[in-house]
Amino acid sequence: MALAKAKETVASAPVVVYSKSYCPFCVRVKKLFEQLGATFKAIELDGESDGSELQSALAEWTGQRTVPNVFINGKHIGGCDDTLALNNEGKLVPLLTEAGAIASSAKTTITA
Repeated sequence: MALAKAKETVASAPVVVYSKSYCPFCVRVKKLFEQLGATFKAIELDGESDGSELQSALAEWTGQRTVPNVFINGKHIGGCDDTLALNNEGKLVPLLTEAGAIASSAKTTITA
């Protein structure tokens, strides 16, 4: 059930960040998306009644148990380091633009 819910959520938005409200790496990724002007859906696992089940389902699906767990355009991107690396390589904004999460005239990178 949790896996189906996770997949449905990922399919429902251009960018989905599975997060925990107290996680500094999650805050960093969400702040980066905000700075880039990207719209995203954040699911705070520590605030969800089935958060631990969702986290286990995400681990089963992606092989990643940690948060943040980032999806862009339905594709698993990875965690904080992966997202920051894509940004530093200039690859994040094109992914976000293609997903419809930001306008094509947005900044190309943010120094994080």
